[in-house]
Amino acid sequence: MKRFTTDAYYPIDLDGLPASWEVAHVGDVIYDVQPGFASGRHNEEGIGVPHLRPMNVDRRGCVDLAVLKYVPVRDGPRVRRGDVLFNNTNSPELVGKTAHIDIDAECAFSNHMTRLRPPDGLVPKFVAYQLHYLWMAGYFLHRCVKHVNQASISSGTLTETVPFVVAPLTEQHRIVAEIEKHLTRLDAAVASLQRARANLRRYRASVLKAACEGRLVPTEAELARREGRDYEPASVLLERTLRERLARWEGQEKRRGKYWEPRPPGTSNLPPLPEGWAWTSLDQLLLSLRNGYSKRPEGNEGTAILRISAVRPLSVDTQDIRYVKDATEVARDNLVAPGDLLFTRYSGNPSFVGVCGVVRSLSQETLHPDKLIRVRLAVSDVFPWFVEIAANTGTSRDFVSRRVRTTAGQSGVSGADLRQTPIPLPPLAEQRRIVAEVERHLSVIQAAEEIAEANQKRAERLRQSILRRAFEGKLVPQDSSDEPASFLLERIRAERARLKAGGDQHTGHRTRRHPVARSAGPRL
Repeated sequence: MKRFTTDAYYPIDLDGLPASWEVAHVGDVIYDVQPGFASGRHNEEGIGVPHLRPMNVDRRGCVDLAVLKYVPVRDGPRVRRGDVLFNNTNSPELVGKTAHIDIDAECAFSNHMTRLRPPDGLVPKFVAYQLHYLWMAGYFLHRCVKHVNQASISSGTLTETVPFVVAPLTEQHRIVAEIEKHLTRLDAAVASLQRARANLRRYRASVLKAACEGRLVPTEAELARREGRDYEPASVLLERTLRERLARWEGQEKRRGKYWEPRPPGTSNLPPLPEGWAWTSLDQLLLSLRNGYSKRPEGNEGTAILRISAVRPLSVDTQDIRYVKDATEVARDNLVAPGDLLFTRYSGNPSFVGVCGVVRSLSQETLHPDKLIRVRLAVSDVFPWFVEIAANTGTSRDFVSRRVRTTAGQSGVSGADLRQTPIPLPPLAEQRRIVAEVERHLSVIQAAEEIAEANQKRAERLRQSILRRAFEGKLVPQDSSDEPASFLLERIRAERARLKAGGDQHTGHRTRRHPVARSAGPRL
């Protein structure tokens, strides 16, 4: 067996391979290697032929046709059943995804993909699984050339420098069959985990919805009747809140302008609430609403300032911070405190705009940035943790989502719109019971999600382990009657020499490119 020198990132132990195996470079055994062509005139209406792109090879190494674009019918390279498609250009962590073509439809492929057509004696799936395993193990991440916003592996690098292990032909078939037996079971287990996680998300949504509709715990009105006592309805709580809101504003040392009279929500289109509840607006509940500090963070010293990503629905990660140097005294107006509600003002993802979380604890003085909005409630008789639940759920969340605006790739919501967010308000005692019950349910859901996530990660490690054992000759037993791979390589070299002598174009590590497959891509 020829001895190969590999770098530290190559994941296959070549020294431990079975005696009947051989090692070569990819181009020594696959000489029909063809890049695709670019096209600026894609369509999604099915006009022409499918044009496979990087997104059409998924992380499992399968062809994914969920999103398919077409190009006009024209001459150019195609893939057929039994070909192997290698993703040569992508973000660095995705370069090297590889799939076996197992469809009969005629498909073209982009210049970000490289087609490998294995010769007789190499099982196509054996080739595809091996190259995809190298990607999974991170080998291509270290071998690709980094460019601005993307990375690539040229055909020359792939064919001339990447080691490829060759098993006897009959053993290749046994290995592929065994891989697919294991991966079929593993895929079924992963699909089950994904269904479980989807069910947990639906369960979580149903808990929050029930909490905001008065169906999660007995209402205060129901308990009062059952126990023969009176209770304070939310309408009375709201009146007291508005009085105390004004009193607290008047008691502030720094007052800016005149008192902002809060606007109640328009209730004509709001759903009915349980007995004892009342619709209010966020504006009626808050004492202050403030955008954050605009100075750009830098370095690892100074005053902590939250990242935008620190706020997600029902959570604030106070460890997700950067730092600002020389924060002015004015910046102290932007410090957050336990009990504050923080809303996302801007985000690149519209689904995160206007979501909020409560600051639960702090280990240091922390500012909030300009892309977050800090809301402080007027009185302690309104539980901020209940407002957090309501603002992220149902009618309240729908109100904010409809007011999100997108400009230049950034989605945002104004403080004025947040003020008008309708909030379903239960009596105070009921707020406390609802929050406690939601936290109980969410803690159970979170524990189950963590178990499911850990099992998914374990499944990915197992997938890699199966493939590593396959390509180190440890997945199936050796058979002494198998013809050694050295004989197979001799036949491949002989066939290659015959084709070269006959003038066939597929004779080198790289094929002569088709006229329409120039690296810059043709104009259609």
